[in-house]
Amino acid sequence: MPGVTERTMAVLEFLATQMEGTPLAMISDQLDIPRSACHRLLVDLKQCGYVRQLREHGDYVLTTKLVGLGLSYLATSGIVDVAQSMLDRLAEKSGELVRLAIVDGDRLTWVAKAQGALKGLRYDPDMGMDTILSCSATGHAWMMSMTDERALELVTRQGFGKPAQYGPRAPTTVKALLEFVHAARERGYATINEVFAPGMTAMAAPVQRRGYAAIGVISIAGPAVRLTEQRMAMLGPALVAAASELAAASLASPLLGRGR
Repeated sequence: MPGVTERTMAVLEFLATQMEGTPLAMISDQLDIPRSACHRLLVDLKQCGYVRQLREHGDYVLTTKLVGLGLSYLATSGIVDVAQSMLDRLAEKSGELVRLAIVDGDRLTWVAKAQGALKGLRYDPDMGMDTILSCSATGHAWMMSMTDERALELVTRQGFGKPAQYGPRAPTTVKALLEFVHAARERGYATINEVFAPGMTAMAAPVQRRGYAAIGVISIAGPAVRLTEQRMAMLGPALVAAASELAAASLASPLLGRGR
């Protein structure tokens, strides 16, 4: 039986996926926590400022306190100061969304970005999300830096992203996924087309110093009509160079430099 800590984290992670308020009954049912125990957890989280109710005895939503903790941590780590100028330059060059994800144990989370699209369609998904490894260029780029066995271990633990929820070309088998990963290794960076989202393409390269594990991933993403296969091939050297530059500069950040 999960303990209080596991249940508390499960509640927070579940509420983080809900755009609107969620009733106690739904939280209890979705997480298989008895109503009384779930209510006690929510009361404690509310008293600590991490959860609030939309009205008295109403639905529950997260407050910004948890986000604030994460942002404070990133600010003190120096990661944004180290990476932002590089992201800005790559965004200006590509004219698309550039993002940095960092490795945190078995997770890969987007933490910084620069938007290069000044007009037209702007692709800008939520930040702070964990990367879906099987169907994102960021995930493929991270996996290209490790063994196939380790990559499949991580994906098996997280699960494959379903084409109905992501892009129509999202891989759903080990063979299909490894084809993406192997192609990324040969190319030096990962590319996807309608894998993470319909009509969208992306490319990514691991932030990795020679002889060490990857500490992050830099990606470029945009609409397929603009970020074409040819355009990605042209941007490949700049993307790899930015990832290498950030890897070399990572010692300036306690968070990024911990992978050394």
